[in-house]
Amino acid sequence: MSMDQSKPEFVYRLATGAEWAEAKETGRVPLRSIDEKDGYVHLSTRDQLLDTARLHFAGENDLLALEIPLHPIENHVKFELAPKRGEKFPHLFSSLDVSWVKQALSLVSANDGFVIGDPL
Repeated sequence: MSMDQSKPEFVYRLATGAEWAEAKETGRVPLRSIDEKDGYVHLSTRDQLLDTARLHFAGENDLLALEIPLHPIENHVKFELAPKRGEKFPHLFSSLDVSWVKQALSLVSANDGFVIGDPL
């Protein structure tokens, strides 16, 4: 069974080190106030990840990108237009279980933004 070619293999959740530590203890990645307000968990594709980090997490020293295979969760994900950014983003309409996270990648500050670092 092949996946729709327009969908990415992975989606990403930005999380602080503290949020990831809490997630590993509770089994679920914690929601942020924007997730609670909007009614879904905000995710990004790999192409969107660094812009999202730069726009929403500037100055964060302990930022991670949680890499999640799309296939097991795609029934709970809708790609919806974010008008401010003019592109469709993956939105998860369920809680985000730690077991879905393939790996956590460090994001390293660089040039007024971030670059993807090593897996933790």
